[in-house]
Amino acid sequence: MPNEQMKNAGVKLSARLAALADLVPEGARLADIGTDHALLPVFLAATGKISFAVAGDVHAGPVEAARRQVAEAGLDGAISVRMGDGMSVLDPGEVDAVCIAGMGGSLIVRILEAAGSRLDGVDTLVLSPHVAEDQVRRWLRERGFVLDIEELLEEDGEIYTLLRAKRAGDGADAERRNAELYGLSVSFASKGERFELPPDIAYAMGPLLLREGGELFRRKWSGEIAKRDRILEQLRLSEAPETAEKAKEWERTTTLYREVLACLPAEKRLSN
Repeated sequence: MPNEQMKNAGVKLSARLAALADLVPEGARLADIGTDHALLPVFLAATGKISFAVAGDVHAGPVEAARRQVAEAGLDGAISVRMGDGMSVLDPGEVDAVCIAGMGGSLIVRILEAAGSRLDGVDTLVLSPHVAEDQVRRWLRERGFVLDIEELLEEDGEIYTLLRAKRAGDGADAERRNAELYGLSVSFASKGERFELPPDIAYAMGPLLLREGGELFRRKWSGEIAKRDRILEQLRLSEAPETAEKAKEWERTTTLYREVLACLPAEKRLSN
């Protein structure tokens, strides 16, 4: 986001919030769930990118801070601050875009799943899970949304994943587009052939991120693989049969992550 725009909005966004702001469609009616101080909707409303926003949070402290922020910006007519759990703060059809960031993927899925008819009319989801990204991508596919943007961003030593998904026209269109999106294959030098990636790998690593690769992606997944190796060492210490079986599956998946990562420098983009 341009610095002058940030100044005019009266708020200063972190790099992560600025990147999320870029993903919100022009003219959107936005719900920012887990809004904290309402910095994102205040910035977007002040700069004229959105027409209306609901800023929701389940905790009283952030809600009061959000109300102060909105009042100081003179945006009470454009932003409605509400206290409630997840998307319970919305009426059906009230917004057409939803942003949920700064929480785990399982909680994001729970919020979306509990929304029910409050998701009616929502055609854009901007999401940033800090763990369990695979659960979010799987939910999006099962509910007829198609990823159109995946980004990685590093801030204060942390690597964040940002996702944007659009609702497809109908079920058949969604499945066709998602089949293309998740239909990935890679060339493994060790195998001497192309290999169709299991969907679980694409759900975890990200179908668009896999196609782009890049240094930040490699660093993120080198770190994830190192974590998995440490967990695998602990699993191997157990003599329980069920733990041994889990260790085998964990090792198989970790090896596959490692092989996918190793193939990326050889080809900038993966193939459909």
